[in-house]
Amino acid sequence: MNITQIWANLSVENIEQTTEFYKSLGFQLNGSPSEDLVSFFFGSDNFVIHFFLKEKLQESLEGKTSDLTLGNEVMFSLSVENKEEYNQWVTKIKNAGGKILFDSNKDRKAFYDENGFYVCVFSDPDGHKFNLLYNAKND
Repeated sequence: MNITQIWANLSVENIEQTTEFYKSLGFQLNGSPSEDLVSFFFGSDNFVIHFFLKEKLQESLEGKTSDLTLGNEVMFSLSVENKEEYNQWVTKIKNAGGKILFDSNKDRKAFYDENGFYVCVFSDPDGHKFNLLYNAKND
C-alpha cells in the first residue's frame, strides 16, 4: 500500500477573504474557488492546502473545528532562500493583512539568534499560523 499524496484541509469563515489573502501573497490557485472551497499550491513541491468553509469541513470531520482564538491546530513552515526574500515576504504578509506575531528583525529568541535563523510567525485572517524562516548559516 502506498500513500500517493498528502494535503491539508483547514476551515475558514470567508472564502473570498481567504482567496484574496493568499493570492496577494503570490500563491497559485489549485483549480477555481467555489462558494465552499478555495485551494492553493504552496512551495516548489506544490503542497496543497484546501480552505473549506467552516461548516463544510465540520460536516466531513463529524465534529467541530478548532477555535483558533484559544490555541493552535498546526503551524506550517515556509522557507525562503535569503534575507532579502525574508524581508520581502514580511512586507507582503503585512500588506495582505496577515498578523505578525514574531519577526526576527525586531524580536529576539536565543535559539533563533544562536542558530542563525530569521523567523516570522504570522497568522492569516482566520488565525491559521505559519512560520516563515531563513537560515543565514546556510550561506
